[in-house]
Amino acid sequence: MSALPPESGTGADQQAIPQTRAHLRQLTLQCAAAFTVLSLAWPYFVLRNETLPWPATALAIGAIALLLASLTRQPWWWRLIHMLFAPLAWAIAALSIAPGWFLLAFILLLLVYRGALTDQIPLYLSSKDTAAALAELMSECPGKRFLDLGAGIGSVLRPLARALPEAQFTGIENAPATWLAGYLCTAGLPNCSWHWGDIWRTSLTEYDLVYAFLSPAPMPALWEKVKLEMPSGSLFISNNFPVPGVEASSVVEIDDARQTRLYCYRR
Repeated sequence: MSALPPESGTGADQQAIPQTRAHLRQLTLQCAAAFTVLSLAWPYFVLRNETLPWPATALAIGAIALLLASLTRQPWWWRLIHMLFAPLAWAIAALSIAPGWFLLAFILLLLVYRGALTDQIPLYLSSKDTAAALAELMSECPGKRFLDLGAGIGSVLRPLARALPEAQFTGIENAPATWLAGYLCTAGLPNCSWHWGDIWRTSLTEYDLVYAFLSPAPMPALWEKVKLEMPSGSLFISNNFPVPGVEASSVVEIDDARQTRLYCYRR
């Protein structure tokens, strides 16, 4: 097993640009909300020689942030984050918790949810039924080379590698804790390679089936990468998140707890 991912020689840095811009956009909205509220409230209370009421101020910042996020048509989860960020920050600050605990919590979250911070990709675990459905779809591919982008802890690759010993499976993961868990789970499987790497720097040219369970945010950029790199006749499958504006070749519905839908795109 290798700790170095296969890298794409073209367009890797460009693929990351939309994600960076998205993060800056959200930061700008939150800062704009805080600036708006404080620029109005601070002079008012200073002139009255009164202390700024931080609970009400935090709620006002959350309300303005929600308004700005709604006006700029941000996804619903970003609107929720903007609304709650300032009030929760004030509430936690009022608890007088030692700063070291916040640092520890941040490190632990980063080890598991690094993808959510860098690419808006949280940790999703695919079900056993999903792995079984993917095994059936492998039979439709001209070859037997499978790539899991954002492979998590190996919840897909491990059962697939055991069920299809004649095929070759590769997983790419960039969160340290989940990478380690996946590495240990897939250790000893001769037809499974587990890599530490960035999905945007991973070449798709060598694979017959590429699977992704990410989020709506990266799908447009990922589709451009798929079109550019995946060979003719190959299959791209997205779990639950369709490519915006692109009709899937087929959709596989799975009767599991999540009611999973696999959007299949034939190249």
